[in-house]
Amino acid sequence: MHKILVVEDDADIIKNLSLLLADEGYSVTAASTQRTAIEKLENERFDLMLLDISLPDGNGFAVCTASKRIGALPVIFLTAMGDEISTVTGLDLGADDYITKPFRPLELLSRIKSVLRRNGKTESIFKIGDLKIDSVRGTVNKGSVEIFLSALEYRLLLVFAVNRGIVMSREKLLHEIWDIAGEFVNDNTLTVYIKRLREKIEDDPQNPEIIKTVRGLGYKLGEL
Repeated sequence: MHKILVVEDDADIIKNLSLLLADEGYSVTAASTQRTAIEKLENERFDLMLLDISLPDGNGFAVCTASKRIGALPVIFLTAMGDEISTVTGLDLGADDYITKPFRPLELLSRIKSVLRRNGKTESIFKIGDLKIDSVRGTVNKGSVEIFLSALEYRLLLVFAVNRGIVMSREKLLHEIWDIAGEFVNDNTLTVYIKRLREKIEDDPQNPEIIKTVRGLGYKLGEL
């Protein structure tokens, strides 16, 4: 379970963030001041920090600097200060991302997963029912049988695994697989690849349980 430190002085935001992150399987610790945040960084281990700039006894820039001194902790600034100077300052201090309030929950979750993935803090093995994905070896097994996927099919399956519990729109899926696709991928091509992937990993491709269709919204992993 990934541990996230939320540094924020607004009690309502802490409450809402804690509920959102807990629902996604994250362990959340909160700090409402610069001093408390730095103390927690010195005494506990975290996988990522969500950090506001304006704090009652200081600012998030000092906390970010302290976090980089203590260890290589990924940092996402989550703040109402969206001016260019604040953004550039945060990124120059080593922040991995910068999100302005009010934020969209699904976008925040996606960015958290992206930052964790870039910093090598995501899981390397995903299990979905009897399906096992080993992202280090690049293999997929269904029970004891290895399933051979094309590069794009594998990437598509990995996108679903990393975003477990999140409905993925067709636009989002196209955006995620576009970078590694060696061929033109459009909406019709995506339909073909999802069909092929289901034929390889589902017990009954006509009634899929792993990659489920959410009508009008997109697709998501089933709760197996």
